[in-house]
Amino acid sequence: MSDLHDAWFFIGIFIFIFLIWIATGGPLHPIAFTGPRLALPGVLGGGTYLSLPRAPYGIGGTNVSLPGSSSGGGSISSGETSSLPTLSGGGVFGTPSLYRTIVRMNHYVSGAGGDSGKEYLEISVTQNAGLPVNLSEWTLRSDASGNAVAIPKGTAVPISGTINAVEDIVLNPGERAIVLSGSSPIGASFRENKCIGYFSSFQSFFPPLPQNCPTPSDELASFYGGGYIRDVACVNYVENLSRCQVALSPPVGATGSCQNFMIQYLNYNGCVTAHRNDADFDGDTWRIYLGRATPIWRTQHEIVKLVDVNGKTVDAFSY
Repeated sequence: MSDLHDAWFFIGIFIFIFLIWIATGGPLHPIAFTGPRLALPGVLGGGTYLSLPRAPYGIGGTNVSLPGSSSGGGSISSGETSSLPTLSGGGVFGTPSLYRTIVRMNHYVSGAGGDSGKEYLEISVTQNAGLPVNLSEWTLRSDASGNAVAIPKGTAVPISGTINAVEDIVLNPGERAIVLSGSSPIGASFRENKCIGYFSSFQSFFPPLPQNCPTPSDELASFYGGGYIRDVACVNYVENLSRCQVALSPPVGATGSCQNFMIQYLNYNGCVTAHRNDADFDGDTWRIYLGRATPIWRTQHEIVKLVDVNGKTVDAFSY
């Protein structure tokens, strides 16, 4: 009986404490909302804590930024569809590419519908693009005729008289490409450089290649060797040569040193060997050849599109 008495005694105590807790507010008392918490590292006196990386693209948002772009230059938002160009003939721009704001065509086809070797348009990358753009395997398409052709690979520094390796055609910010419908006179697409004008001595290019080769007189002073000034016949001959002019026949009575100089330096391959490491060697323009025997573009009623590797429209225009 004493054990039963003790049990009822303890039960009574618990009931008494419970009634006091209820009378003082129970679960609604302010102290019920306080308690021990884990302090942040800064509160504990320093340290770091783990945070998950942010996604590179806004999830659920309306804006997507192109990786590598600067100043928002490589971003498009859903609101930009209202600024898409209006195409004639019921043409539709299509799904905009992430490259839409940094890669553009010049919205004009020179020589459209004529000689494929003189039919061309231009593609450029904006100065503020923030990253290089690989054009190889992008597609130029006519929505009017259905003609479509992929942009090929090219040779950054072609060498005359050999089979050149090809690589992706990459435009850096501020650079452009002249895209011709026909075939290349040297058999490949290529980047212009300070020696490229020498090719004009033996092939015809359209548009004409820049004639920015080093002057023959400067080359003579740099590479003839000591005492060139005493070779009067050589000096006079070289001074009458134009930039990028190949010296096909040395002057009568030319010294061996003069002949060796002209054979070694006054031509494309010699110029490349001498100047390939110059800071200003590379030009800012590619010549891209699509290899078509017939024109791609109509003379009128045409819709021209540039489409990226994902099938999305980078730029388009009509005429």
